[in-house]
Amino acid sequence: MSKSTNAFPRLDNHSVPLILLGGTLCNHRLWQPVINKMNVSSVSSLIVSGAGSAPALAKQLLSALPPRFCLAGFSLGAIVALQMLANAPHRIAGLALLSVNPLSDAPANAAGRRAAVQDAARQGMGNWLSATMWPRYVAPVNLADPALHATITQMADESGNETFALQTEIAITRADNRAALKTFTAPTLILNGGCDDICTPQHHLAAAEAAPHARWITLPDSGHFLPLEAPNKVADALRNWIKEILL
Repeated sequence: MSKSTNAFPRLDNHSVPLILLGGTLCNHRLWQPVINKMNVSSVSSLIVSGAGSAPALAKQLLSALPPRFCLAGFSLGAIVALQMLANAPHRIAGLALLSVNPLSDAPANAAGRRAAVQDAARQGMGNWLSATMWPRYVAPVNLADPALHATITQMADESGNETFALQTEIAITRADNRAALKTFTAPTLILNGGCDDICTPQHHLAAAEAAPHARWITLPDSGHFLPLEAPNKVADALRNWIKEILL
């Protein structure tokens, strides 16, 4: 979790600023180690919240963002990124999907998701996350990393229950937007952890099959939380993707 020395020269992407969308119970802390390493001229990390459905949030973000941009989403942020792609592919100069499940959510999941929001409110966000999600969030080799655990639980506590409730509705209302991937020809990156049992290799295969031109990279020793588990490797992959966009 220590800040790495930046060895890259400055990469000027002002013409297509990088927009980073976080996941459930995530804030700026998710992306900061990656941003520190990338050394790009224009980047913004956004919290996925502020609307109660994936289509509504995608519309809201598109109304506020520049005319054209690079878009990278992690987990729930990747779901919203796919909805933005379906809505306005001409706005997106390149797409990166990290820890993504491109499928729609099964209706049977809704009750359990909403019950989790209530449990988290009773127990406290960080306590709930530690007890239920932490063992699934990172690779086995990272389970004993106290700094990683502290960062993820701190993000949950800072996000709060209202944000969690909205994010849960976004997850429930997501659509299967793989058709948008099939017709999108700009540089596309798919990045996943080999130890991720939330957004599994099969989920990423489904995304890759929908976007045969995409570059698919698996980090074998990482779990779901790629930007915090392997920030240097994620930064390298995103930087190379942006360079391809700028060609």
